[in-house]
Amino acid sequence: MFVAGVSLWYFAAVLSIAAAAMTAVFQTRGTPWQLLHDYQYKRIDTFLDPTADPLGAGYNIIQAKIALGSGGWAGKGFMQGTQSRLNFLPEKQTDFIFTTLAEEFGFVGAFSLLSLYGLIIAFCLIAALQNKDRFSALLIIGVAANFFFYLAVNLSMVMGMAPVVGVPLPLLSYGGSAMLVILVGFGLVQSAHVHRPR
Repeated sequence: MFVAGVSLWYFAAVLSIAAAAMTAVFQTRGTPWQLLHDYQYKRIDTFLDPTADPLGAGYNIIQAKIALGSGGWAGKGFMQGTQSRLNFLPEKQTDFIFTTLAEEFGFVGAFSLLSLYGLIIAFCLIAALQNKDRFSALLIIGVAANFFFYLAVNLSMVMGMAPVVGVPLPLLSYGGSAMLVILVGFGLVQSAHVHRPR
C-alpha cells in the first residue's frame, strides 16, 4: 500500500490503533477478560527475559544464541555443530535452521546465505522498477516484501530480537506449505518479469 501511494495519514491511523491495542493487551493481563492467552503472555515474557526460565520457555532462544555464537568465523564444520548434533537445539530443521547453519559454517556461511537472500530481493526490486505495468510492479514488490518479512521475522526470532513464533526461514527450513507459497510467489514474479511490456 505504501508503494502504491496510499496517504501517510492512513499509516499513522493504523499505527495509533496498533499502539492502543498493545496498551489494552498489557492492561488486561491478569484480569478475567484478558485479551491474550497465558501462553501468549509467556512468549512475551520469554522474549523480554529468556533467562527467567532457562529450562522451560527460555530454553529455545538460549540454545539458539549459544549455537550462533559458537560458530565463530568459519564454523565447526559440516555436521560438527555440538548444539545441533547433540540435540540441545530444538526444531533445528525448521524454525532454528539458521542457528544450525551459523554454528556449522560460522560468520562466513551465515553472511553468504544473507547475501544470496539479498540478491533475490534485489532482483525483485530491479524487476519491479523495469516493469512498466503498474499491477505487475506492485505484484513483484508485494512478493518481495512477503519474502523479506519471512526472512526478517525468522532471523529476529532466532537472534532474540523478537518473540519466538513459528515462522520458517524461506527456501531453507523443512516444511512444505511455506515453501509452496514462496515458490508460487516467485513463479508470479518470473511471469510478471517475462511478460512485461517492452
